[in-house]
Amino acid sequence: MRTQPFRKGRILGLVIILAALIAAEFHLNKPLPEPVKAAMAPVYQGNELEKKTALTFNVVWGEEYIPQILDILKTNEVTATFFIGGQWAEDFPVLTGRIAQAGHEIGNHGYSHPHPDKLSMSANIDEIKKTDDILFRLTGIKPSLFAPPYGERGDAVLKAANEAGYRTILWSIDTIDWQRPDPAIITRRVTEKIHNGAIILMHPTAPTVNALPQIILELKNMGYEMVSVSTLLQGLQRDNGNHS
Repeated sequence: MRTQPFRKGRILGLVIILAALIAAEFHLNKPLPEPVKAAMAPVYQGNELEKKTALTFNVVWGEEYIPQILDILKTNEVTATFFIGGQWAEDFPVLTGRIAQAGHEIGNHGYSHPHPDKLSMSANIDEIKKTDDILFRLTGIKPSLFAPPYGERGDAVLKAANEAGYRTILWSIDTIDWQRPDPAIITRRVTEKIHNGAIILMHPTAPTVNALPQIILELKNMGYEMVSVSTLLQGLQRDNGNHS
């Protein structure tokens, strides 16, 4: 006598569970709203209508070249953006402070320079926030820009950066200076591909130090103003506003 109601109740329970699973699957796979996707999307360049460009340096090694790079930038009155790894900043707090004191923009490059696409979203958030705390403690600056190690841009790292309050920055010109080519090659990679709003990726290497004065000279001769990435993004926001 009890078998039939029991079975009906069990079937009803299974139906409810199945419906919940379908609803959860729909929610997880539901497309993100356009404003959310736009906020998460990495930035490769600034406003194409303004003759400005940004020099960026990803720093997790090469500390021996930082003083020379800072001197060259100071001599030429150029502001750059330094994306600094948290572990490097801990190891070289004085150099980290010098970069900030020189008036350059400080960005976040994660803590231990892992492959972000191999990490979970929570692990990526930990990398970003740990570095955020270190950079603030050493410089008094709370960065708002994040350059993912290796330029990896999977969903986990993009969502992590957005969750941590960061804008993800990549590049439109890669000097590939980490391979330490001849300085003339580094210079050509910049000057032959330069365009309005370009974000130029560099690292602290000996060839970069030797190429940097010529890069700055040629860009100035071509009429480019070298600014921080944040300044470059202001121009991008103005352009977007004009077309809304």
